[in-house]
Amino acid sequence: MFNGRDRNMQRLDYYQIAPEPITKLASASQYLDTASVDSSLRLLIEIRVSQINGCAYCVDLHSRQARKRGEVEQRLDTLFVWRETPFFSDRERAALAWAESVTLVSETRVPDAVFESLQEHFTDREIVDLTMIVSLMNAWNRIAISFRKTIEDTRT
Repeated sequence: MFNGRDRNMQRLDYYQIAPEPITKLASASQYLDTASVDSSLRLLIEIRVSQINGCAYCVDLHSRQARKRGEVEQRLDTLFVWRETPFFSDRERAALAWAESVTLVSETRVPDAVFESLQEHFTDREIVDLTMIVSLMNAWNRIAISFRKTIEDTRT
């Protein structure tokens, strides 16, 4: 049982307790495997959203996935400060700004300027798919953080 002191101990195994909604959420996430947004950009967005939300499990998971798919280490290291680096294209910058604004919707209200910048680089379908990536990642973050999903130690 969770004692409230150990942040590294999982509170509940949510998949075991309620597999139906978790499986449905996973199915929605599987749609993104065939979405109009390439997997490299998807992973950058998933990592950035998870950084904003403070989801260690998801940052770790998606960073490892990005490395396996050939993402450059320096881009991953500087994703948290992407605005201050030359490592991201204008298209990626527009998507990252959108991801941040949608994630922080209660603060940003997703300004028109952010949307207009996105429209310069993405089709309407891609914008919907980007928004689904952000929305689903926010849902996964909230579940993993709430139940303290533990990170697998891969250092060995």
